[in-house]
Amino acid sequence: MQKRGERQVKDNHGDVNACEVVNDFQDMVSEVLIRHRSILDCLSKYQESTARVNRSIIKTVTDCGCISINANKKQYPPMDSLKECGKYMDSHIKGKMCEQCREVIAEEMGKHLFYLAALCNILDFKLEDLFEMEYDRIRTLGHFLLS
Repeated sequence: MQKRGERQVKDNHGDVNACEVVNDFQDMVSEVLIRHRSILDCLSKYQESTARVNRSIIKTVTDCGCISINANKKQYPPMDSLKECGKYMDSHIKGKMCEQCREVIAEEMGKHLFYLAALCNILDFKLEDLFEMEYDRIRTLGHFLLS
């Protein structure tokens, strides 16, 4: 039986649920992480991976040009509810990311997830529990979350 929040993910080995993927990923990170087991090393690698994700997105704009960023002051028209506000928000991204840029950004985000899982291991958190806790918080607060 599938638990709340789980979704089925199809891979080359058959059906597995998303929670299993997260747990297996965290376990694998624990097995393969050798050099950066210190909390200080792990924190610095996590911060570096954040910078690399940001840099890959910036390079998508400045080197490739497949997307552009067109940002300006947010305009909030009068509205009856917070839910309506979402209709007027913009990501400021114009264009469509090319396949090469998608691959680079996905790779950097994957490395970022690796070091997040490593931090969870060091601090004795289950990544699945954090996902579930945040999911419940978002579901409870809804549009009042204002993140």
